[in-house]
Amino acid sequence: MNLKKNEAEGHLTRRSRLHEILIALIKQQKDLELMDDDVQVFENPINYSEKSDPSKIVERNRRIIKKYQSLVRSALALDALLESEISDISDGRIS
Repeated sequence: MNLKKNEAEGHLTRRSRLHEILIALIKQQKDLELMDDDVQVFENPINYSEKSDPSKIVERNRRIIKKYQSLVRSALALDALLESEISDISDGRIS
């Protein structure tokens, strides 16, 4: 029972660390955009313009999602490096 509790606490610690790393990476971004939620474009195609082109909105949102995915992958990689360093230190090996 104690083993499961320790594992759960370890997962929570790692998850918190991942969130902290991700937030730090996001804070470093100067041009981080949010996705558009321009539903009216699809409801009223009469007022069609280049800015409200549905394909442009979808493409922009896809680009934004890819940016966030790269930030998450970077956070995971940094966390894995931290985890390996912690393991080395706890094993008595300092790299």
